[in-house]
Amino acid sequence: MEFKPWFSKVAASGFFMGLVGLFPTVSSAAGAGAPHLEGQDLGLIWVIPFACMLLSIAIFPLVAPHFWHKNFGKISGFWAVCFLIPFTIFFGYELALYETLHVGLLEYFPFIILLFSLFTVAGGVRVRGKLTGTPVLNTTILLIGTALASFMGTTGAAMLLIRPLIRAMEHRKHKTHTVVFFIFLVANIGGSLTPLGDPPLFLGFLKGVDFFWPAVHMFLPMLFLSIVLLLVYFALDSFLYNKEGPIAAPEPVEPADDVSFALDGKINLLLLVGVVAAVLMSGIWKPGISFDIYHVHVELQNIVRDVILLLLAYLSLRLTNDQSRKDNGFNWFPILEVGKLFIGIFITIIPAIAILKAGTSGALGVIVESVSTPTGEPVNYMYFWATGILSSFLDNAPTYLVFFNTTGSDVATLTGELSNTLLAISAGAVFMGANTYVGNAPNFMVRSIAEESGVPMPSFFGYMLWSGAILIPCFVLLTFMFFI
Repeated sequence: MEFKPWFSKVAASGFFMGLVGLFPTVSSAAGAGAPHLEGQDLGLIWVIPFACMLLSIAIFPLVAPHFWHKNFGKISGFWAVCFLIPFTIFFGYELALYETLHVGLLEYFPFIILLFSLFTVAGGVRVRGKLTGTPVLNTTILLIGTALASFMGTTGAAMLLIRPLIRAMEHRKHKTHTVVFFIFLVANIGGSLTPLGDPPLFLGFLKGVDFFWPAVHMFLPMLFLSIVLLLVYFALDSFLYNKEGPIAAPEPVEPADDVSFALDGKINLLLLVGVVAAVLMSGIWKPGISFDIYHVHVELQNIVRDVILLLLAYLSLRLTNDQSRKDNGFNWFPILEVGKLFIGIFITIIPAIAILKAGTSGALGVIVESVSTPTGEPVNYMYFWATGILSSFLDNAPTYLVFFNTTGSDVATLTGELSNTLLAISAGAVFMGANTYVGNAPNFMVRSIAEESGVPMPSFFGYMLWSGAILIPCFVLLTFMFFI
């Protein structure tokens, strides 16, 4: 690709050439076949829109909450445009179009369709009864959610149980800590034991890792973290519960609610099984048929999966009583918020992922180099922390894949003599997604539902104080127990 004449003069100036990686080399736009973005051609300046996107999520709700509530979609779109316009100018519209279609068709739309389906179907399940948010009940719900997450996905388990948990705590004064621990356990750590639990493990399954490998190797780290966090939560909730004084069971809203326990919308539980089956099908069924949309290969099995997911969401809406959804506190704002914010995240994250994929040749090469000794031996504790820290802010699935490939070993070696290295990568990607709201999709969704239900939630940085104080010490212990 060639720059326009007026642009060549600017590119030649010493000032602009000092902005390392701002201009691509000729090879960046890809020669034969599809356009291709070379991560080694990118400087960290290209990550600025992504950083600004994260800072907007962190700061605007604190300093201008009303403005943010009304305009978060526009702000997300603004940062996406701030990346796409200079990217198009410097790299050409062909590469910009390709990267936008690639992230949209293969990542964003499958992501939001799955979330929409789970949000809709799980939102149709309503728990009725005299549930009072005592420490024992709350801890039990967290335990059940942690166990379910590996089999129906962290998003599915979170969407199924967050509303019953919030309803049980309706008359509690202190609720925030319960939702925070729910994010830790149900939305992240619980999804450790199968490829269905969390996207990074599903990618490993597609790469050839045995379906039951996570259950065998991730079980003890997951069990350790779960026990520690459940004990810490129970102690904290018991202290706050006793401080509040005895809480009477909430009065039933309707006579039909005057029962110990009941479920409305049971058909949605069957539809949830259908969602899980559709995701699993897309990973196992390989018809070898794909459709090209401007060099982006969209595979038939993924189209079929997304159609099934939308059909299941439609069936849920048709088969579930509208009043039951209303009584369940269901509304569309949380999925709209996630959809608008994550389109900005997915687009602005393009250069960050490309830089990571460039390995030691990229602007983040020092991180990639840190996971191996000079002789090429893997440093497992560095794999754990490097994968984990990057997964806290970037998409944990491609981050997992980057370090999976960085090992330079085949699947048989990684699941055999280097199984501890693969364990470090897997644990970092899954566990440390809990460090921030954007570390894993259900984190943001749970926060949004909680706020819509009147539960005061920490800010972006406030949540990081919680995770820093509670999770990081656990991860340090985990490091000494399993990776050193």
